[in-house]
Amino acid sequence: MLQKFFATGLAMACFVPAIAQEASAPVTTTAAQTTSAPEEPKPSTVISGYADVYYRYNFAKPTKAVGYNNFTSFTGSHNSFALGMASLKLEHTQGKVGIVADLGFGTRAEEFAYNDKGTLLAAVKQLYITYAPTDWLKLTAGTWGTHVGYEVLDPYLNRNYSMSYMFTNGPFGHTGLKAEVTKGKHGFMLGVANPTDYRIPPDEQINKKFILAQYSLAATDDVKFFLNYVGGKAPDTAKVNQVDFVATVKVSDKFNVGFNGTYNSTKLWDGTKNTDAKNWWGSAVYLNVDPKPWFGLTLRGEYFEDKDQLKVYAFSPEGGSVIATTLSANFKVDGFTFIPEIRFDNANKDLFYDKDLAPTKSTASFLLAAIYKF
Repeated sequence: MLQKFFATGLAMACFVPAIAQEASAPVTTTAAQTTSAPEEPKPSTVISGYADVYYRYNFAKPTKAVGYNNFTSFTGSHNSFALGMASLKLEHTQGKVGIVADLGFGTRAEEFAYNDKGTLLAAVKQLYITYAPTDWLKLTAGTWGTHVGYEVLDPYLNRNYSMSYMFTNGPFGHTGLKAEVTKGKHGFMLGVANPTDYRIPPDEQINKKFILAQYSLAATDDVKFFLNYVGGKAPDTAKVNQVDFVATVKVSDKFNVGFNGTYNSTKLWDGTKNTDAKNWWGSAVYLNVDPKPWFGLTLRGEYFEDKDQLKVYAFSPEGGSVIATTLSANFKVDGFTFIPEIRFDNANKDLFYDKDLAPTKSTASFLLAAIYKF
């Protein structure tokens, strides 16, 4: 989601000239007697982390059997206080080499690593090594959050606490190798990775690699665009291609706008061949206003279409679409953020359940979230 992007800093080096002087030499020091130590950047280490908890109430009072009227990631509960994730991140750089170890524990981390077996592997959100031979080229190997989309896993980087349908149904992360090139206002990324969301490809299924790509343009300091791609043959033999577009525009110090549009084409395997392509797609607008440094509002409006029944309508009699409107307030003090949120989901076909457990096209939820980052 945005961006799903990762930066490593190079520390400034401090040098102390070493003066070589013979005991019998004159008091005056000549240039030949003065030498400087080689420039060697000092290593830099940064440790950060956060924890988040939330409470969600769905006004239809649904049960677990119907999924609590929730079709998006990380908020699958009703009338319950719930744990999000405790996260700890270590970033270390020395010279041209860097490492990031990003660990998470909790429900959010387990859902993010849904394909991984074992608590320890699921706790690894990101783990990668970088090498920057020049200031315009960076190589990365390991596992990292996806470049696709506007929203990201870590809640303190999102202004809405509940997630979009596009984030939920798109890629979460990649494990492989990528190269990033930056030239002026332009950025390019090309990578090869395991199938989407697999740290280790599953046994007894095909093992093909996915291609990753991104083009970014900083038109100005306030206007930026990102064109993203991920595609390949999945372990179940389905052929998947997803194209994604993100734009951010800073209108003023108190108002900015984000946009995300994504399109996924999937050719399923029928046992003998890949079928004709089916697709899902969506788009969302994020209106962010900050009247005070300690207070902000975000309105997210999202349209998600699943007429081919690949995602949220997979178990419904027919496909359909959803319009989700989410209003979130952000109250901030130091590293603490408190988010009250109201959300309305409206589908064009029955997707949710009312208080009598009868199918319905709409539902509403209220949520309170607390996040502390250090």
